[in-house]
Amino acid sequence: MVNHQIIGDRGTRPSPLSPEDLAAVRDNLREQRLFREDQLRQIAAVPARTDEPPLHQRSAAQTEVRVKLAASARMVLADVEAALDRIAEGRYGRCQLCRHAIDRDRLMIVPQARYCARCQQVREAGR
Repeated sequence: MVNHQIIGDRGTRPSPLSPEDLAAVRDNLREQRLFREDQLRQIAAVPARTDEPPLHQRSAAQTEVRVKLAASARMVLADVEAALDRIAEGRYGRCQLCRHAIDRDRLMIVPQARYCARCQQVREAGR
């Protein structure tokens, strides 16, 4: 049974993005891109503090955390870049599965969203 309160009802029309909304989303995505690029530079940087051990002396746990943080940052960066590409190509705001418009509120909160709330929930349930 599908809970329409959680995932949204296809009977309602999603709110379209205004040109101002799209500009705000683009600015948000560009800020996210800069943040993730800076984050990746910091993760990759040699420790600047003298009290931090050199890379070869770090524990396996510390190394694993840095590797996972970098992987997560790269994944988000790829999603942000893909969203900026969709904007540039005029394909932004459409679900990549069902092709329906993604609700404005969802895009304003998660501007790199590739899927509408319903398809996102179905994808997550399938994992």
